[in-house]
Amino acid sequence: MRSIWKGSVAFGLVNVPVKVYSATEDHDVSFHQVHAEDGGRVRYQRRCEVCGEVVSYDQIAKAYDSEDGQRVILTAEDFKSLPEGIKHEIEVLQFVPNEQIDPILLDKSYYLEPDSRSPKAYTLLRRTLQETDRTAVVHFSLRQKTKLAALRVRGDVLVVQTMIWPDEVREAEFPALQEEAAVTDKELAMSASLVESMAEDFDPSAFTDTYTAELKQLLEDKLSGGESFTATETEEKESGDVVDLVAALRRSVEERKRAREAS
Repeated sequence: MRSIWKGSVAFGLVNVPVKVYSATEDHDVSFHQVHAEDGGRVRYQRRCEVCGEVVSYDQIAKAYDSEDGQRVILTAEDFKSLPEGIKHEIEVLQFVPNEQIDPILLDKSYYLEPDSRSPKAYTLLRRTLQETDRTAVVHFSLRQKTKLAALRVRGDVLVVQTMIWPDEVREAEFPALQEEAAVTDKELAMSASLVESMAEDFDPSAFTDTYTAELKQLLEDKLSGGESFTATETEEKESGDVVDLVAALRRSVEERKRAREAS
């Protein structure tokens, strides 16, 4: 794994140097779009709506449009000027009981590796969380965004799980839930009996992504069954010299017209 962020966890006067790693990875199969008739790659151009030119990545900036239609452009220097954006510190705001963190708030998970010659401060924080059954609510900046997160223990490692902000959680306002449906004691007892018959200790390794496995097998069958071909790719240009789409279409129409007249 490669570290994506270096900083420290700060709680009180204790400072814990750490490296941050993504704790999860995506195993989905990646696809791209092609022309169904000849298998040619379909690409998209980043074309400016004002001048019509194709824009390279190094010419692209971020902009914000206000409600009254005004636009401001922010550069990389603008983002660096924000104090919160340059802090490399995971600040502990409070320690809360583990069960008080609503799972709906949890987003991405990151491992924290001790980043000092002596991991004593790291071990101290980990054992303190374990023995007090507490989760640390922390605040830090990652990829130019301020994050609220839960710092907890998983095995022997500290894990930070970023959280969405409370105002980003929608209220479940469904008319069907406004009145409680009548449930009899017998129905409730039978339902509880069914739950008990299916009760087990949770083992995530017992479950597999069958769709992805079947998809990979389908791809393997096509590759080994003679349905594949060698793709020829043309290099995508990033300059403004790319032929204008409308002009290319117009020439195509004219060439088709000349071919019909000549036949």
